[in-house]
Amino acid sequence: MHILVTNDDGVMAPGLLALAKTMREIGEVSIVAPEINWSASGHVKTMHRPLRVREVILQDGTKALSSDGAPSDCVALALLGLLPKPIDLVVSGINPNANIGHDVTYSGTVTAAMEAMITGSLPAIAVSVDGPDNHGAPLDFSAAALVAKQVVKLVLAKGMPKGVFLNVNVPYLPFEQIKGFRVTRQGLRVYRDSLDKRIDPRGRPYYWIGGESPTAIPEEGTDYGAISHGYVSITPLQLDLTAWSAIGDLEQWEWS
Repeated sequence: MHILVTNDDGVMAPGLLALAKTMREIGEVSIVAPEINWSASGHVKTMHRPLRVREVILQDGTKALSSDGAPSDCVALALLGLLPKPIDLVVSGINPNANIGHDVTYSGTVTAAMEAMITGSLPAIAVSVDGPDNHGAPLDFSAAALVAKQVVKLVLAKGMPKGVFLNVNVPYLPFEQIKGFRVTRQGLRVYRDSLDKRIDPRGRPYYWIGGESPTAIPEEGTDYGAISHGYVSITPLQLDLTAWSAIGDLEQWEWS
């Protein structure tokens, strides 16, 4: 079993190391991750410049490969021949904040798993923990890493439905306090973005998109509903974004 581990927070992120250590208990692990933080980068494919890759040494002394590309670039590089051995499974994370609701369209963590399906039709899992904002100390990824191991083992035993990958969100709790696992749908993320216009020293305007941290609605059966009540959320995602329920209505329009 050859597992590719990646993330969107950068190759030196502690969540990546925690995930890689746990995945080594299951099989051989290769790490290809961005050299810098690509959080909220979405699904990126670098096509108009070359990609650079270099070897780095992680905090535990193991080797990894870092790229100046996006998370999805890292997965594509690995699956298209950067690594000498074929990959069997891709696991992305551990992201230090939850990726719920519409976050999945922004998240480099999730879109790295998405790239595994596009490039290699491989089973893929994105793992995030609902870490608190402005946490004064380093986050503890140990519970999320154990959850990731449990999910990966079950995926390997059961197999994944065709065209589906998993978005896993873990409440920020000690492992023994997590209540269990729930299969969920995407919930509703509430963004509170605002535009901050400023003037640079040369008198030209520039802009920050900022605002308060997003919230979410803890509806039963949703990803946020699960983690807000102490459960791991397992959301099956697919690449087909077709709004099938709208096709019948649109077919009745007079298009010509």
